[in-house]
Amino acid sequence: MGQELLNTFTEQISELALCPSVIPGEFKIEVDGLQIWERKTDGGFPDVKQLKQRVRDIVNPYQDLGHLEKEEIGKKKRKF
Repeated sequence: MGQELLNTFTEQISELALCPSVIPGEFKIEVDGLQIWERKTDGGFPDVKQLKQRVRDIVNPYQDLGHLEKEEIGKKKRKF
C-alpha cells in the first residue's frame, strides 16, 4: 500500500513512515497528523481504493485517480 501511495502521489508525498504501536491490534493511518483510517472505527483494513481516495481528499482533492474512480462510475451506470 505504501508503494501504491508513493506512485500515485509522487508530487504530494515526500515521506512515508511505518511506526509500530505499543497497543496490540492498533492500526491507523495519518496524513499530516490527521487520522484518516483506524482499524476499529473503520471496520478493518482499507483496500487500496479507499486509502487512495482518503489520501487524495487531503493532499490534492482535485486529482483524478483514473481507473479507480471510473470503475465506480461504471458500476453506478449499470444499476440504472
